[in-house]
Order: sequence, then structure tokens, then C-alpha cells
Amino acid sequence: MRSHLRYHRGVSEVPPNYNREISTVRTAARAIIIRDEKLLAIRIRTEQGEFLVLPGGGQNHGENLHQTVTREVMEELGLNVVVRHAAYIREYVGKNHAMHRIHGHFHQVEIVFHCECSDFSPIGEGKEKDRRQVGFVWLPLDKLADYPLSPPGLSEVIRTSRNGGAARYLGDVH
Repeated sequence: MRSHLRYHRGVSEVPPNYNREISTVRTAARAIIIRDEKLLAIRIRTEQGEFLVLPGGGQNHGENLHQTVTREVMEELGLNVVVRHAAYIREYVGKNHAMHRIHGHFHQVEIVFHCECSDFSPIGEGKEKDRRQVGFVWLPLDKLADYPLSPPGLSEVIRTSRNGGAARYLGDVH
């Protein structure tokens, strides 16, 4: 079935006659970028406050997931990354979480990859930042639970996947 939703930089454009009961599932790719035992995260500010997300975003038609995460990190942060292995897969079904009023019909499957970057000098020079993106931050891996970053238990998932563990399916988490 052909999707009636168009996505641009994480924002859905819904036609006026769109039936929200016939929703689609969006695929996305995100990056785990670590330097000096710190994780790179994007700062997002909304009316509800500020929170953190991993760099990345929605997959374009015709793109594979490695291309998606590479493009998104360049757009958001200005960094060239090399995609390594998958760390985890998660779903976000908006109606099941705190932001259900605005995400009630949003369903996304994210594949999160370990990525490497050899040159951080252009960091912050992304040319197509998300509209609510207000910066970036380096978070100590051993303190991730202290920050508004999802999913819960991310530091353990990262540790396991860095030590050669297989990618894990985390389910519908926020």
C-alpha cells in the first residue's frame, strides 16, 4: 500500500483528507558515536522542555539504512561517519507513551548503529538540522541514566553491543 504521509526532517505532512486510521510505519536509523567514553547526543527543545536524542532520522525511499544514518549525521552535525555494526532495534508507538496527544498516530522502527568518526572538527556545522534541534552534548557513558535520553538502560545496551553482543530488539520503548 502506498503511503499517504510524507516525512521531511521528522515532521509529517498530512493531507487534509488523510484518514489517520490507515497509518504507516516509518523506518529510521540512528548513530551511537563515542569519543573518550562519552556519547554524542542531539539537544531538542519543545514546548514540553528539552530532551536528548541520538543523531539520525527517517529513511528516504531508495536509501539503505547505512546511507540513512550517514546522511542524517552529516545533516544534523556536519560529521562524516563510518557505520559499523547494529547495536539495537527499537519501536516507538506514540499512542503508548507520554506524548500520545501529539504522537498518537506515529509509529517508528529505529535501527541504531555504532558509528566512528575520525574528524570532529566540523561538529555543529550541519546544514539541515531538525527544526527543534538546539545543539549537541557529550554525555559520560557511565552517567547516561542521569540525562533525559531514551531508551532507559541505554548504557547497558551500549556496553553489551560494544563487547561483541548481538543487536537486541528492545520493543516499544521511549
